Order: sequence, then structure tokens, then C-alpha cells
Amino acid sequence: MDEVAAFLRSLPPFDALPEPELARLAAAARIAAFAGGETIFGQGAGPQTSMWVVCEGGVELVDHGRVLDLLGPGELFGHASMLAEMPTGFAARARGPTTCYSLPGDVSRPLLARPESLRHVTRTILARPAAGVARPEPGPAAERPVGGLLRAAPVRCGPETPIRAAAERMTATGQTCAVVDLADGRFGVLTDRDLRTRVVAAGLPVDAPVARAMSAPAYTVTEDRLAGDVLVEMLDRCVRHFPVLSKTGALLGVVDDVDLVAAERRTPFHLRTAIARAADAGELALVSRDLWPTVAALHDARVAPEHVGAIVSVVADALVRRLLDLAVAEAGEPPAPFAWLALGSIARREGVPSSDVDCAIAWDGDDADPATWAYVERVAGRVLDGLEACGLSADRHGATAARRLFARSLDAWGAAIDGWFDDPTQEKALILVSIVGDSRPVWGVHLAAPLAEHVAVARSHPGLLRLMARFALSHRPPTGFLRDLVVEHSGEHKGRLDLKHGGMLPIVDLARWAGMAAGATSISTRERLRAARDAGVLTDDDGRVLEEAFALVCALRLEHQVEQVRAGAPPDDFLHPGRRTPLTRSYLKDAFRAVAAVQRRIGAELLYGVA
Repeated sequence: MDEVAAFLRSLPPFDALPEPELARLAAAARIAAFAGGETIFGQGAGPQTSMWVVCEGGVELVDHGRVLDLLGPGELFGHASMLAEMPTGFAARARGPTTCYSLPGDVSRPLLARPESLRHVTRTILARPAAGVARPEPGPAAERPVGGLLRAAPVRCGPETPIRAAAERMTATGQTCAVVDLADGRFGVLTDRDLRTRVVAAGLPVDAPVARAMSAPAYTVTEDRLAGDVLVEMLDRCVRHFPVLSKTGALLGVVDDVDLVAAERRTPFHLRTAIARAADAGELALVSRDLWPTVAALHDARVAPEHVGAIVSVVADALVRRLLDLAVAEAGEPPAPFAWLALGSIARREGVPSSDVDCAIAWDGDDADPATWAYVERVAGRVLDGLEACGLSADRHGATAARRLFARSLDAWGAAIDGWFDDPTQEKALILVSIVGDSRPVWGVHLAAPLAEHVAVARSHPGLLRLMARFALSHRPPTGFLRDLVVEHSGEHKGRLDLKHGGMLPIVDLARWAGMAAGATSISTRERLRAARDAGVLTDDDGRVLEEAFALVCALRLEHQVEQVRAGAPPDDFLHPGRRTPLTRSYLKDAFRAVAAVQRRIGAELLYGVA
């Protein structure tokens, strides 16, 4: 029993169990040995009465003869059938000699319903493919460190190396770039694209040094960065090769977009490049037709929802920048330099197909100048009309740069923010602080720095933070149910669950308050929660519960909207619970309850002084 307990203690979700409960589970466990190829349970077999944990060897999950997944030591299976009391959706068979622990349902079922199990359940339910859906092996590249994706040693050369010699080495090794060692310890990159555009097309002699054709300095990443995060940075910077460094700064290789994502013919790089090359708003609208199919392809490739959301936001930024290029070219030189700010989910890099466009403008000049306002209004209207044609609608509540409330001079913005901070009880102050607190510059980045500095001092205004906390706690997840999820009772969405208002906003609002209180510089919901944990604004447990619940809701929301995109329906946030498995509904309810429990604890401790 001690050996079983020690094994289970090392695994999620059992690692969070108190010792008495872990001992009880270990005592009930039964060990089972299987020969290679032996069936553990068949597809469509009656509901499992136990869940299984792989101890040694491996277990294949098989759908009508096709292997969906391969589980190794420490991984669970059979628990979906046990919890939902439904027949198994796939067969389980041993891959080579295998031993497993069988954990009876009467002991294990209550443990899986604990909030502490939410992280593990979210990963296993949403990451594991359903029957009939093949899994790409060895797993999604976006969730792996880029150091593990390097395929070969890099081609290296000095800045005086002839272009011909560098190109010959690239050809001989089958690589698409060469890394150039610069004198200051940094790197340059010579790519296939550079050879086409800067050498062949420009008529540069092939005996010229690579320094005349390379891109420098190259942006580098460390080997431990997740590939999905690196992909987003590639899109944002519009480059396709990043040198990868060890933790000590040594060059290990080069990662490119092919290493990071392959979604058939649709890739975000293709879309990003097409946007940059679009000649007018009409061509942008045509190009943008690929946006939601690209999102669906990324979803199919099992790219993490957080990375898909970031990619949606990067593409939206690219559309805004190109539309601004076109609008400014049409309207002429602006009377004053200006910055365009993304707001809302796009600003937080949490975009989905249903996301609308919240935005603002700040300019360096006289707030009362009618010529500047007329120019800004015209440009903002052109951009918003262009985004609408591209499938991105303006915020229906009016939080857009075309309204005077969201278009001000830098001085006027600073005065307004200071006023909201000093007197947060004035009308709409908390809502406006929440909106502006999520701002991110997309155009005229340097101009927006003073605005960010104003927002950053929120942590020094305890009265504001207290009201922000009350505001965040006013949005409650739908936990007022006895047997099932709370759904809309009337109207066009009757019988459906509002994932945005019931699931997303309570967590986003809490993260915004906690992030401001912690002095977080990032506006991402996840980063705010992590910063709040590090600063002690949230307990480690509460921060993790919110982060895990957020991941679950994001994954379900994206899956729901991808289904709507494929069906040709307008994407929305109203999920039909009956179309999800009983297990998924169960864990969604657990997530809502866990968030509500965090809200109660924060409310009691922060607002009423009860520890």
C-alpha cells in the first residue's frame, strides 16, 4: 500500500489529496497486468466502475482500429465513462507488457469532483481527442519548448562571408537561413527571402558580403520558450526565423514557422503576409475571409486556445495597421501625431470569432482643435468600416475611436484618468477605468507611453482598488442550480448557457482588479493572475483556481465558436449544454462553483476584514 500511495502522490490530481484520503484510495487500488495487445476494455463497453492509472508500460486508446492516443505511466483513462455512467467511447489496449492500477469508483469519484482536480481534468478532457478524431503525434508543437523543435545545427558565418558561400552552405544542409555572428555578440539572419529580394531582385553581386543582405540584429528566443508564444511573436514582428539560444546565451539553432505550426494550406503567416500586401480595403476584405477558417485549422491542430486567441489579436492588429495606412494616405498628413489603442479582448490578446472591436485614439496636441477631431473622426470611421467588411464588428456598446468619449488628446486622457482615480464614484468611472486599463497601443506606440504611465499608478489609489474589487465581485458565475447549469430562460438564446457573462467576465474582472493591485504591466488575464499570486494579492490556490477555470471556459468557448464557423452560423457565446457530455457539464459546474468560492473568500477578506 505504501508503494501505491507513493506512486499516486507523485501524480495530479492525487498530489493535492490529504494523507488520509490518499491512504484510503491506495488501500482500495487493485493492480492489473496485461500482455502486449491485450484489451483492457472494449469500445462501447458498459460504463466503467473504476478509473485506471497506467503504472508501467503504455495504453493505446483505439477508435475502430485507429490509435487515438498513447498513454504512459501516470496517465488516467476510463474516468470519463465512470463519471458520466456511459459506455466507453474507445477501446483501451496494452502496448507491450503493461501494469495499471484500478481505482474503484466509490472511492475515486468524489476525489475527481474536488476543485483541486480542475487543472488536471481540464487538460485531460480537452486535450485528448474524441473518438473519430486522429491525434497528431507526438503532440501539439505549440505546447512544447522551442529547443525541442530544432532539427539541425545552424549554418553560421561571419558578416564578411560572401553571399554565394552562405547560400551554398544553406543549400547543402537544406536550411532556409544562415545565422551571422556579429562583433557585439548579437546575430544577424540571412534568409531565402533575403536572397530573393535583396540579392536577386535588387541585383546585388553574389560576391558581396552577407552583411549587405542580412537582417540585423536578429530577434532571439531562449530554448525554454513555448513554441506557441514564439509563434505569436513571429506574427507580431512579421518575421519567420528566430535564432534559439541556450540559457547561457549559446546559439543552438534556428526555429521557423514551419516548425511551429502546420495547418494545411492555411497558416497565420500566409494571412499576415496577405494583409500587409493588400492594396485597398476591398482586397483586405477578401483576404480576411481566411481568418476564421485559419482559426478552425489551428483548433484542429490542437494549438492551445490561449495561443489561438493571441493569433486572432495579432491578425486584428495587422488589419488595423493596414487600414490606418490606407485611411491616412487618403486623408492626408494628420494635424497632430496620434496613437490607436486596442481595448477589450483584442487588447488582452484573447480574441475569438465573436470578439468585437473596442478601440480608442490619443493625439499629441490641442484637445479642443476642431480640425484634429474632424480628421480623427474621419480616419476612425474608415478603419471601423474596413474592419466591419473584414468580419470584425465595432463594439455594440460604443467603445470605439469614432466616439468623442474614446478620442482625446494625451493631456485630456491623462486628466480624465487622474479624475477617475481620485473620484471613482463618479458616473461610469469604474467602467471607463476597466476599459482603459485593458488598452494596448497598436499604432503610434511611443505616443501611448504617457497614457500607460497614468494607468500604472492605480495601485496607489486604495479607494479605487476597493471599488474595483466590489465591481469585479458583482459579476457572479451561474451557480444557482441544483442539478444542471443555469441557462437563459427566454428570448432567442433560451435553454443556452452564456459562457461570456457567466464564465469569462467574472474571472477577467477579478484578474483586472488583482493585476492593478499587484502593479502588473501585462494586461493578459493569465499574466495578471500570475502577477497577483506573486505579489500576494491572491493566494496561490485562488490564483490557480481562477487560471484553471479560465482555461476551461476559453477552450469550450473556442470549440463552440469553431463549430458555428463551420456551420456558417454567426459565432456567439451561448452554449447548448445538452450537446456536451455529462462529464464536461459536470466540470463546468465545478469550475463555476470554484470561481464563486474564490469570490466569497476575496469578498470576506478584502471588503469586510474577515480572514
